[in-house]
Amino acid sequence: MKFGKLPSIDHLAADFFKLPNTSWILSKSRSSIEVFTGGTSWNIPQWVGNAYPTKTPRRLFPEAYGKQFGTIEFNATHYRIYSPEKMREWAEATPAAFRFCCKFPQIITHFRRFKNCEGPTDDFIAGLLALGNRLGPSFIQLPPHFAPKHADAFWAYLEKWPRELPLAVEFRHPEWFEKGQDHWKRLAALNVGAVISDTAGRRDALHMQITAPHVLVRFGAYEGNQADHQRLNDWAHWITIAETQGASGFYMLIHEPDSLHTPQTSASFWRAVNKINKKSSKVRGSVQ
Repeated sequence: MKFGKLPSIDHLAADFFKLPNTSWILSKSRSSIEVFTGGTSWNIPQWVGNAYPTKTPRRLFPEAYGKQFGTIEFNATHYRIYSPEKMREWAEATPAAFRFCCKFPQIITHFRRFKNCEGPTDDFIAGLLALGNRLGPSFIQLPPHFAPKHADAFWAYLEKWPRELPLAVEFRHPEWFEKGQDHWKRLAALNVGAVISDTAGRRDALHMQITAPHVLVRFGAYEGNQADHQRLNDWAHWITIAETQGASGFYMLIHEPDSLHTPQTSASFWRAVNKINKKSSKVRGSVQ
């Protein structure tokens, strides 16, 4: 995740990454929360002999990934809309508890900017439905220059999105994070989540506005830096609060340089979750 990436965090104060106060803009019906963690790609040959079994062929990478992680930020769908047959094939390669978090096609979000998108949207939805019970929240990543003043077509698009398909939005333009705006409540009214970007160079994107029961966190990590361990521990503590506030799904999407340290970071997060929530049967997850 290049968004907000700093080359080093060694110069930052110990409390720099402290989580801000959370604004809960959703129904507080209590339910159990499922916790998932994973990376941004399964096509990492360097994982063979580490996260993947020795001599795993590339064609079995999806299956090997599904055994190691509980979710994936599925960026492939940002660049191409895949057929339902291909999406179903990938789903069937993963365990039943696995969840795909598919990024919206760029033809919708970046090229057509939510206008005249009926055809691509129908094709994208057909692929999502083919994932069956492996379907997690999909997410719209808005372009960096996409400010609130550009958003009329965006809001009209969200109004038409099928409510049964969980959705979240990642804002990037700084104006979305200015005080006194009502778009968080508009998202909540549509049951659309707001992706949280925990990245060192854009702390405004750590907005902590919870507008839907599904919470997606894009975590910009630093290859085992001690600060990462504390940050992951803070999120594990936060989950116990989120459960009491109505959150039902938490997706920790790990971003590491070239994904090489993703398995270790994911495992570190899962150890923190298990340690903090070991007495709670309501916190579940699907990473091994």
